[in-house]
Amino acid sequence: MGKPTGFIEYAQEQLADRDPIERVKDWQDFHLPMSEEALKRQAARCMACGVPYCHSGVMINGMASGCPLHNAPPEWNDLVYRGLWEKALERLTRTNNFPEFTGRVCPSPCQGACTTGLVGDPVTIRTIECTIIDKAYEAGWVQPEVPAVRTGKKVAVVGAGPAGLACAAQLNKAGHTVTVYERADRAGGLLMYGIPNMKLEKQVVQRRIDVMEASGITFVTGTEVGKDIPATQLQQAYDAVVLCGGATKPRDLPVPGRELAGIHFAVDFLKANTKSLLDSNHEDGNYISAAGKDVIVIGGGDTGTDCVGTSLRHGCNTVTQLEIMPKMPDERTPDNPWPQFPRVCKTDYGQQEAIARFGADPRQYCITTKRFVGDENGHVQEVHTVQVEWVKDQQGRFIPKEIPGSEKVYPAQLVLLAMGFLGPEDTVLEQLGVERDPRSNAKAEEGSYATNVPGIFAAGDMRRGQSLVVWAISEGRQAARECDRYLMGSTNLP
Repeated sequence: MGKPTGFIEYAQEQLADRDPIERVKDWQDFHLPMSEEALKRQAARCMACGVPYCHSGVMINGMASGCPLHNAPPEWNDLVYRGLWEKALERLTRTNNFPEFTGRVCPSPCQGACTTGLVGDPVTIRTIECTIIDKAYEAGWVQPEVPAVRTGKKVAVVGAGPAGLACAAQLNKAGHTVTVYERADRAGGLLMYGIPNMKLEKQVVQRRIDVMEASGITFVTGTEVGKDIPATQLQQAYDAVVLCGGATKPRDLPVPGRELAGIHFAVDFLKANTKSLLDSNHEDGNYISAAGKDVIVIGGGDTGTDCVGTSLRHGCNTVTQLEIMPKMPDERTPDNPWPQFPRVCKTDYGQQEAIARFGADPRQYCITTKRFVGDENGHVQEVHTVQVEWVKDQQGRFIPKEIPGSEKVYPAQLVLLAMGFLGPEDTVLEQLGVERDPRSNAKAEEGSYATNVPGIFAAGDMRRGQSLVVWAISEGRQAARECDRYLMGSTNLP
């Protein structure tokens, strides 16, 4: 597994990034490639730890520890160290259909559980994973997988995001005829329209869609199940249906002034931006522009960061990111030990760019929005906030308490709400009569992924709520296995 003394001899190296001031002038990937020799050194750092936790994929303290796909980094790290890239690809894709996605946008719970992280910096697993698949595309090793025999069974997959794509790929391997329905004009779900191009270039998504189509999978885009065609029609036309529609109902902020123009959900801002970029390089003007505006992003997660980075590329006047939670510690605390996912503060690409542009971190912590104030034309002009402190209530739960005298007014002509998602939309689930869990998600037990309606399965965010891309891929694969078992009586899918 790599070089036995590699983690002692070699320091961790991360991908270098393009200069923040330069990269905000375009929409291209902001990472720079790492040399093959450097990658081999990084793979050499993977120590022969008798029990690797990187592939465990268990939930500890509410967060994933290790890879939910149960990838085996020690095995393909060793192959990379020895220069056996094609064998590394075979081992990597045995458990992960789309390493080009996880290698770019996954927060890497595998690295958080890396044993080398106990004595220093963890192995740069994600970078090596991404390079394996990119080299494979360049070398022509990624080829369509057309099954030798078709079963005669037809399956509809609703949603072409990571869960739906993984499910479709696996069911196609099993020999079923798979049709994927997607309401957007391009397949990919959040991979296509929820993540900006500089973080995940769309040709990376499209090249995978092209391979899947060549493998025999049919994509029906621009068609919303439940609206353009009744969900019950799929029941009648297919032997099974797998619901992978995501958790796309955004969390709102019902405070005075919410109705003002210029206040948008982050998902609408990001989707319109990417669609206009792909359609016309922004020449059609069909997007929400931050150019020349004071932008307030409400929400401190990855989506909020994407809004910051996108606003900077538009040429915003200022950008501020408001977060109701306290700032995370810079290092692990005693109550967050290895191999838990490290709850530490990270300065992501959007914040790095804002610091370079304006000289200060755009994030403001422990702040809640009280109201929006507009101008005479009904357009937002101000965001009124107050600071909070987190205190325990009578039940011992932490709740935010406003601090008197801490009120502040921020100028804003564009406000982006990036506070997460509440669950799946209702239409399809209601039309099919699928039961819901207490959080409004499709009720389907982990392990079976079967809903209360025979032949209807659910996976990904639609079943588990808003989560990581890697969890969506994992659930899509598992739902495909159980769907195959339902159709055939047994399954050979992993």
